Amino acid sequence: MTLLSLFKNTNNSNPHTLIWGADDFLNDYLASSYVKEKKFIDLEHISVDCEAEGLDELIVSLTESSLFSERKLILIKNPFFLTAKVPKKFQKQIDALQKIFANLQEIEDVVIIVASYEKLDRRKKLTKTILKQFNVVEPQIRSYEVGAITKTLIKAEGYTITQSALQLLIERSDQVMDTVLSNYQKLKMAAIDSKITEKLVLQNVDLSLAQNIFAILESALNKNYQEAVDRLDNQLREGTSPIQLLAVFENQLELILIVKILAKRGRSESQIVKELGVHPYRVKLALKNRLTITKLENLLRQAINLEFNYKNGTYHENNFLKLFVLNV
Repeated sequence: MTLLSLFKNTNNSNPHTLIWGADDFLNDYLASSYVKEKKFIDLEHISVDCEAEGLDELIVSLTESSLFSERKLILIKNPFFLTAKVPKKFQKQIDALQKIFANLQEIEDVVIIVASYEKLDRRKKLTKTILKQFNVVEPQIRSYEVGAITKTLIKAEGYTITQSALQLLIERSDQVMDTVLSNYQKLKMAAIDSKITEKLVLQNVDLSLAQNIFAILESALNKNYQEAVDRLDNQLREGTSPIQLLAVFENQLELILIVKILAKRGRSESQIVKELGVHPYRVKLALKNRLTITKLENLLRQAINLEFNYKNGTYHENNFLKLFVLNV
């Protein structure tokens, strides 16, 4: 199974592929996996970075025959010609590319374009041509889909992962797909017999900054104040600024508050997960929290006020931050 099939495809029988989305790390990961498929093993692989090498180099790669095999696989990166900001000096090359892609069926080579942009200029003739001639894959992942996509991706690559290991991997990656993939790469190298266990994740994936800060707040919320202050001191020693700490505190308090409000309005746990687009584990923890809505509102207000005072220079020392933690 190709990893591209995990996402929306316009025509997956067409080998010419446009991978389009804002997540460049994910796009590159998918492209790297795709070009390594068995059906492309005998093709000469050529990569052209349009921003670094220019459009003339791309045109040469698309029009010249291969010296090493009958067919080529051409991977195009940073195709700025699909965006709105293209200098007029490239008009000649744009016209040449339009002719090439309009007659893509005449090219024996396989062309793969990785467009890591939020938007393409759909008004352009060239963009319209490519969207028509290529299989367009848009790897968009909502936060609450990260776990399911990760599990399927791991299985597709021939690895197995326990449910507890998957949950831990997602938690320690802050539910961010780029970070998940980066950490997964570490686990692949460390996995024995292609098995990823909870122990393996614990040994190879560190707590993220957000998780470390979340642990401070969790300790304080559970009235383990000494542990909370010790964790806070550790983060400050490691160079985490009070502003960073407060930003995460605010994020966590806001999440707990919203979850409690939605639950009070009758939303189920699964409904809250989809509505907020966050990992189910975070919602589960928020629902277990014993603080009242009023207390959470006061704490959030205090955190915002603290951040304001640090930013305007009223506070310089970290004692105010410790007092906030002890007041949770």
